[in-house]
Amino acid sequence: MRLHRVTPGIAAGVLAPALLLATPSFAATAAPTVVTVPAVSSSADEPDADDLRVAIVRILADPDSGRRVTREANALLDANDPVAMRAWLDTGYRLAQAEDDRVAIARILADPSISPTLRAAANAALDDNTPETLRHFLEVGRYQVA
Repeated sequence: MRLHRVTPGIAAGVLAPALLLATPSFAATAAPTVVTVPAVSSSADEPDADDLRVAIVRILADPDSGRRVTREANALLDANDPVAMRAWLDTGYRLAQAEDDRVAIARILADPSISPTLRAAANAALDDNTPETLRHFLEVGRYQVA
């Protein structure tokens, strides 16, 4: 074995631990990492104004949205008031949709060619006059009646 090949190997073996342990990562103690989180004024569960606008635009894109729903949704988007948007999504949308459903049922009743059972079911939905009953009649009930 030649000496000029052995000498660098021995030197590398001797110097490697000294060089590795002398690096700054081993010499200095690790400082604790400080993470700062910005204070958020609202809860993470509450949607922001953009989320509210998206929800209203999705309602507008629904083909079942009637005139009152469309009118009120467009007015809310124009006003750009997050508090009003939230209030409308919580209660106003349901009431506006119920009015549009009443109009749709009245149009069904205006057709002279409907069956007596469909007429009775439509009148029963209007007599009950809850938003859920009106919507159920339009989505399911009118198709169940023969």
